[in-house]
Amino acid sequence: MEPTDALKAEVKQLLVANLMLQVTEDQIGDNTPLFGPGSLGLDSVDALQIVVALDKQYGLKLSDPAAAKQALESVSAIATAVRKHQEAQTGPPAAGTAPS
Repeated sequence: MEPTDALKAEVKQLLVANLMLQVTEDQIGDNTPLFGPGSLGLDSVDALQIVVALDKQYGLKLSDPAAAKQALESVSAIATAVRKHQEAQTGPPAAGTAPS
C-alpha cells in the first residue's frame, strides 16, 4: 500500500470516527466532495469537527478559511494537506531512501 493510500485510509477512519456518518470508510471515495451537491452531505459543524480532529491527530492547523476550504474538499485533498504539513515539519525524505 502506498503511503498516500494509507494516509487516505486514516483520513476516512478519522471522518467516520468523528462524524455521525451513515456510511462506512469503504463507501467514501477518495475524490468524493465532502460538501455541496453530490457530496457526503457534510455541513459547517462537520467541517469544524474535521478541523479539530486534524489538529489533534496530525497537528495540522487550518486557520485560514481559504486554505481550509481547499483542504476539506475531499479525502484526497485532506491527505495532501496532511502530507504537506508533515513534510514541512520533518522535511521530505532524502532521495533514494524509503520513508520509515
